[in-house]
Amino acid sequence: MLASLTTMMSHGFKNSKQDFSFGPWRVTATKNHIMKSKDIERLADEMNMPALPEMLFGDNVLRIQHGEGYGIEFNAIDALRRVSNMNDAVKVACAQEWQESRTDSELSKDVIRPYDWTYTTDYRGTLIGEGMQIKVTETTDRIDMEKLKAREHIMFFDEVLLFEDELHDHGVSMLSVKIRVMPTSFFLLLRFFLRVDGVLIRINDTRLYHEAGKEYMLREFSTRESKIAELKGVPAALYTDHNEIAQHLPLKETKCEKLELPLTQLPTTDDEVVH
Repeated sequence: MLASLTTMMSHGFKNSKQDFSFGPWRVTATKNHIMKSKDIERLADEMNMPALPEMLFGDNVLRIQHGEGYGIEFNAIDALRRVSNMNDAVKVACAQEWQESRTDSELSKDVIRPYDWTYTTDYRGTLIGEGMQIKVTETTDRIDMEKLKAREHIMFFDEVLLFEDELHDHGVSMLSVKIRVMPTSFFLLLRFFLRVDGVLIRINDTRLYHEAGKEYMLREFSTRESKIAELKGVPAALYTDHNEIAQHLPLKETKCEKLELPLTQLPTTDDEVVH
């Protein structure tokens, strides 16, 4: 097992890159400064969106790559490309409710636009690899969360923020990813957290688990959400703590997948596929 850390300063932000080897896998966590405004504007035009998150870390990435070249990574730009791919019914209803509750506020007129201003994404990672690709299939297998609760030495841990927006001071929209590596496995959590003050709280989680020696990873995607008016008996102080409030949000959707590792060289012309 090997860990290395390099740091540098740029534009007032602390940049870092951490690498950790776990058997044939290399985990890389890269943190960089916020994208410059001109680059954000150019990206917004490319995505046909009037605006992107205020704090967009376009160069931040958490990558898990096998020695053969294939793997999976998590980055902000691919996540934003998945915005608006989910059911919009709740989003639109909440936008109207939010606007009506702030009829005297000029801010509401700026925020309610013909796009998903919450930046809700169902992103579950980007498959990488030239010539060899991980195969994704639906499965009934589940990640053994009880096993993950066992006290096991954590050899490596890191968390990478991909984007954050304060929704014109009326809430927060945030995407981050963290990973921990134990002697026999690694576990990753990608979390999208949305809080629209007085209206809605939503959490989209992607969990990824791999045991050493297994020929697959397990990936689980889930959506939990609730209108704030329906959170009866839940202290308002918990609304800003995504770890605490997640326990009080009803489960709306779940999807379990098996990411089968390639055993032989497979011809392909695509370098990466977003799922």
